[in-house]
Amino acid sequence: MAEAVFSVSFAGPLVTFQDAGRPGNMRCGVPASGPMDRLALEAAHAALGNAADQSAIEISLGGLVLQCTDSAVIVSITGGDFVIQHGGQKFTSWTVLTVRKGERLSISAGKAGSWAYLPFAGRVDTVAWLGSQATHSTSGFGGGALQTGTRIKITETSTHEDRTGEIVQPDFASQGSIRVVTGPQDQHFLRGSVERFLTGPYNVTDAYDRMGMRLNGPRLELDGALSIASEPIVRGSIQVSGDGIPTVLLADHQTTGGYPKIATVISCNTDRLAQFRAGQAVRFT
Repeated sequence: MAEAVFSVSFAGPLVTFQDAGRPGNMRCGVPASGPMDRLALEAAHAALGNAADQSAIEISLGGLVLQCTDSAVIVSITGGDFVIQHGGQKFTSWTVLTVRKGERLSISAGKAGSWAYLPFAGRVDTVAWLGSQATHSTSGFGGGALQTGTRIKITETSTHEDRTGEIVQPDFASQGSIRVVTGPQDQHFLRGSVERFLTGPYNVTDAYDRMGMRLNGPRLELDGALSIASEPIVRGSIQVSGDGIPTVLLADHQTTGGYPKIATVISCNTDRLAQFRAGQAVRFT
């Protein structure tokens, strides 16, 4: 098996190594992390024949530019509608390419979506923490964030040309209502707040990162309970602070919280919600 090497020519903020995450450590105060869009990463690995728990690069709207400096490897790109430039051609996400020595691969924000995924047909040689290469964005533990000049080595590479080409994209574009289960602290809100939450339109604000997504819309008034006893929280929890503004917790969310939670996004909709961009309207049902 050959080894391929890439050099990072440019990396935007929050471009990190991610694998399936490190579940089972929340009792110790360690978030699971992992991809913002789990389905997109799983699909990207499947297109290459990789194991689902292998590491890949998660790319934010800031984009990523790589230069292959040694050997060749097949890659896939999934996630949001990003623009890929390679070999003098432009592609959209949901494709498989072969990148060879001397070639440049550029991935930048396109029409929609906030995150793209770039796995390699091989294993990324990067740091593991608690058995996972998933990067916790706040602490930097795990594989880490990519920066200009970072050297990436891929071991056990393969270049199966029969896998190159378009990947059929699942029908899960970031449109339509996001489904939730109400509670578990909806009793701490004034009467009518749950109905306003489910009927009023919200917009994603600029306060959006791997920890959570703050929303702008109808205020959700609390019934005198600004805080509750801190308790475990999960990805998709929608907690409401004293100003009545909801925040959806995402991949790097804290392990416990003391704000009342009006609802929880069901797990198969958190991936789609994570692809929404600042300013985009979102409704819950």
